[in-house]
Amino acid sequence: MDILEKLHGLYGREIDNQLIKYLSKDADAEFREAITYQVSTGGKRLRPLITLTAAQACGGDYRDALPAAAIVELIHNYSLIYDDIIDEALLRRNKPTVRAKYGDNAAILIGIWYREAIEEAILETRDPPSFAREVARVIREIDEGERLDILLEYAGRKDPYFVNNRLGPRLLNNWGSLYETYVRMISLKTAALIRTASVFGAMSAGARQCVNPMAEYGTYLGLAFQVLDDILDIFGDVRKFGKEIGKDIKEHKLGNAVIVMALRELDNEGRSELLGVLGKGTVTDEDVKRAVEIISRTNARENALRMAMEYAERSERALDSLPSNEHVEDLKEIIRFTVTREF
Repeated sequence: MDILEKLHGLYGREIDNQLIKYLSKDADAEFREAITYQVSTGGKRLRPLITLTAAQACGGDYRDALPAAAIVELIHNYSLIYDDIIDEALLRRNKPTVRAKYGDNAAILIGIWYREAIEEAILETRDPPSFAREVARVIREIDEGERLDILLEYAGRKDPYFVNNRLGPRLLNNWGSLYETYVRMISLKTAALIRTASVFGAMSAGARQCVNPMAEYGTYLGLAFQVLDDILDIFGDVRKFGKEIGKDIKEHKLGNAVIVMALRELDNEGRSELLGVLGKGTVTDEDVKRAVEIISRTNARENALRMAMEYAERSERALDSLPSNEHVEDLKEIIRFTVTREF
């Protein structure tokens, strides 16, 4: 049994009940199934599990953190609904996306409903104004991270803003800037919400002394999580990963740790060949296979994994100031799961 299975067994049902409670409030019976579809498709529930575990690691009662746990999972799914609209995605978690199942206009309305469900949950937290400020901050950060992620695409977008401000091609001649921009992007798009999930545990426990360690723990855990996700996108087993392999290549992304690392090592010929794939209007499965072959000539996979492990070590060190207890050990086990997972 891995750590997520253990924590799901302890808290999974209560988390799901909270999500349904906030999403169902005032929902028309005919619309309720569409509203709850996104959270019913599954997911790791990593963020709410972190919130509940962090609350107890900081000396609190997990039940006091249930509204906060619901908030972070609602924010996560809210962002996924809009990610899928932006990317015109058809599948997530091996199931139709909200937009594919109900249409883009319905997906926009459902996304708005999630945002208001978050507000309802905030009202039931220990300190609504403080939680509201953190929610506003993290949603802005996720939004900025998504903007940077799109700007780091090498090709593919037709929106005037993204075409005129595309960063990817401009950063190719300065690998250090490309790397720094990539890290900033994932710190916002992915790590910010995992930081918030961790901080919400401390806030729900009323443990001010825990907030900074939890913020550091969550930030570095989030960075490790995304780098590992990037590795799995290129080299994962689709049967275990549950997502399309090579999706970042098909979406022309330079904002993937493995691609960033490969671009540093490749000679001019290999670099031109990889960028030729990323720059195609439509990237086929054969193109993805060729791109992976090019990347595999480098140490990009190993270097990205080393990067993830360094972030994981920093995440674990952030817990050193906390009193030792079984919940702190669970937080450490989440780190180990993050950098060894295959999904």
